Amino acid sequence: MKLNNKFLQYISVILLCVSGVSLIAFQQSWGFAIFFAGFAVTALCDKDFRNHIWLIFASLGILSLTKIDTDISYLHMLSMGAKLSFVLLIPWAISKYLYKTDVVEFQFNFARKWTKREKWYVLFCLVLSYLVIPFYLVNSGAYLNWSVDLDMSHISRLFVGTNALGIWDELFFINVVFMIFRRYFSLWTANFAQAILFTSFLFELGFTGWGFLIIFPFALIQGFIYEKTKSL
Repeated sequence: MKLNNKFLQYISVILLCVSGVSLIAFQQSWGFAIFFAGFAVTALCDKDFRNHIWLIFASLGILSLTKIDTDISYLHMLSMGAKLSFVLLIPWAISKYLYKTDVVEFQFNFARKWTKREKWYVLFCLVLSYLVIPFYLVNSGAYLNWSVDLDMSHISRLFVGTNALGIWDELFFINVVFMIFRRYFSLWTANFAQAILFTSFLFELGFTGWGFLIIFPFALIQGFIYEKTKSL
C-alpha cells in the first residue's frame, strides 16, 4: 500500500511539473489536460500529501491564467502584483491556519553568521552574472523582451518591478513549492521538481532562448542553499 501511494505521489508531481512547463513556459492550452490529470492522480494519494500538493496546483492554476511579462505600465504591475500575491499567500495561509502545519515558513534568519565560503560565493556570482547575463541577453535576443526608456519614471518602475519579482521568486518557489515537495521527497527530487517550475516561470517572464541553461542550475543551487541554511 505504501509503495502504491509513493508511486502515485511521483506521478502526481511529474504531471504537475509537465503541466507547469506547458502552461507557463510555453503557454499551451493542452497543458490543462495534464494539469487536471495530475489533480485527479493527487486525489488518490493520502490526505496530507493531497492537501499540500493541491495548494501548488491551485497556485499553478492562477499563474497559468496570469499574463507574466515585462510590461511595467502601472495597471499591469498592479494586476500582476495582486495575482502573484495571491499565489504566494494562499498556500501559506491555508497551510498555517487550516492545516495547522509549519510547512510554509518565510525564514530569513538575519542573526546567522555567514561563512567565508558563502561570502566568496556571493562575490563569485556577482562577477559571473556580470560576464554571462549580458552575453546571454544579446546572443539570444532575449533583451528584446525588455524595453527601457531613459526617463526616471520608467527606470524606477523597472528597478522596483525587477527586484520585487526577484524576491517573490524566492519566497514562492523556495519557501512554498520546494518546502512542500521536501515534506514528501528526498532533497534532490524535491529540488529538481521546484527548479522545473522556477525555470518555467522565468522563461515566460522573458528569459527565453537558451536562458533555461542558466536558470535551471541557479534554481537548483537556491534550493540547495536553503536546505543547508534554512535562511533566505
